Amino acid sequence: MAICEVCFRHCNLHEGQVGFCGARICRDGVVRADNYGRITSLALDPIEKKPLARFMPGSRILSVGSYGCNLRCPFCQNHEISWSADAMAFRNRAEELTPDELVAIALRYRPQGNVGLAFTYNEPLIGWEFVRDAAKLAHEAGLVNVLVTNGTASLPVLEELAPHIDAMNIDLKGFTDHYYQDVLGGDLEMVQAFIRCAVQTCHVELTTLIVPGENDSEEEMREMTAWIAGLEVESGAPAAYSAGSQAAIGAPGAEIPLHISRFFPRFHMQDREATSVAWIYHLAEVARERLKWVYTGNC
Repeated sequence: MAICEVCFRHCNLHEGQVGFCGARICRDGVVRADNYGRITSLALDPIEKKPLARFMPGSRILSVGSYGCNLRCPFCQNHEISWSADAMAFRNRAEELTPDELVAIALRYRPQGNVGLAFTYNEPLIGWEFVRDAAKLAHEAGLVNVLVTNGTASLPVLEELAPHIDAMNIDLKGFTDHYYQDVLGGDLEMVQAFIRCAVQTCHVELTTLIVPGENDSEEEMREMTAWIAGLEVESGAPAAYSAGSQAAIGAPGAEIPLHISRFFPRFHMQDREATSVAWIYHLAEVARERLKWVYTGNC
């Protein structure tokens, strides 16, 4: 029996048992990534799709995903590989790639404008060992590494990955414990701690999907953006924050880009309408009271 230390769940696993995320397993008394090198998705994308607006704009990046997730967002657009009953089926159907093989594929796409690897689609932190190994080799090959994550992981996981990651987009899905715990099955405090440390290590952009009736109030947006603006960003670490910058609105955290995205009914959350485009634009204006770089998505 062993305890998984990746996230707040601390799954206590018997030999051969898989954790809540569907991707970590107890083998020989040690919890390890059972999805290591098991690839379900591979695509060359514009970097803006991650979304990253202020990191190497106009470039393309090879996006790679596995299976499993430690949250249960009822509107998940990648639920087939993230948290549905079908996700575990990918264990045997996924293509297996070593870190060297993945980096070799990334290098082959350089003539098409590829600048590196983006770990995305499912939750990459639950398989952080593969991310670390592939990202290290990618750096050695002159490629950059991007992490697209829900930020639900312990700080030791971040410490393992930080030397090898150039940019992150982290979901800050809302700003209440109720929403994180009761709707998403997550932990806001863990995500806040992850973000607080991540902005000290690389370029970070945040994304919030606005779900009607859940996290769509002006009050919550103001509370969230005040917290973001108050984050301490280590000077010199995320240089992209100051690229083309004028006078900052306030504290260094005001330079952190925020993407505010429109919700559409999908998967288990089809009981409400899509978010109003006008309301997304309004919340973006509210966010700009505190933050300098605010972008709207899915509008």
